[in-house]
Amino acid sequence: MNRATLKAYTQSVDNTLLDCAALVAYFARVSNESGETRPVGKLIEYLTKHQHWSPFEMVNVVLEVHTSRDIARQLLRHRSFSFQEFSQRYSATQTTSSYRETRLQDWKNRQNSLPNDDLELDIWFTKAQQDVRDLTFDLYDKALKKGIAKEQARALLPEGLTTSRLFVNGSIRSWIHYIELRTQPETQAEHRDLALKCSKEIAKIFPKIEEFVYNV
Repeated sequence: MNRATLKAYTQSVDNTLLDCAALVAYFARVSNESGETRPVGKLIEYLTKHQHWSPFEMVNVVLEVHTSRDIARQLLRHRSFSFQEFSQRYSATQTTSSYRETRLQDWKNRQNSLPNDDLELDIWFTKAQQDVRDLTFDLYDKALKKGIAKEQARALLPEGLTTSRLFVNGSIRSWIHYIELRTQPETQAEHRDLALKCSKEIAKIFPKIEEFVYNV
């Protein structure tokens, strides 16, 4: 159910349109404007190799993200981003269109989960999610029809089965950090999937972002 869509990004300086890499290079050259002659690609490579991150803070990207509310809560912990999220106080929300896969607890590493090969357990867990979704959204709908305020009715909903939509604004530097961190194996699989989709969207305007995706 994860989706990420490019919505806006910094595109110009002095009313001149430039791509994201050229903008980063432009701002980097302020410290050595007359002597910096490297092509944009070479300069970007130099900046990342030596971790000169401040020029990447000058260029911003906004993505529209669709995910479940529990994954959105993890995303909100990235405090270098700015967020505008769909509010359940003002509008009725919807159930997710998919269920979580059955994974098992890794008792040696609490940040990890393990594949499940027990078909009976898989059937049980999927059915459990269906039952919870059907019950809670039925009660949520009834609460709204009885006139209960949306901000109160939402207390009935499970975060993992409820959709969220939000705009996420961050500098290229913030997105690099997010992609590096959230594509690591320790990240929850559903959030890793979202991070990969974010990287693919940003790659449309800043291809180098995909170099920061963790490769197993």
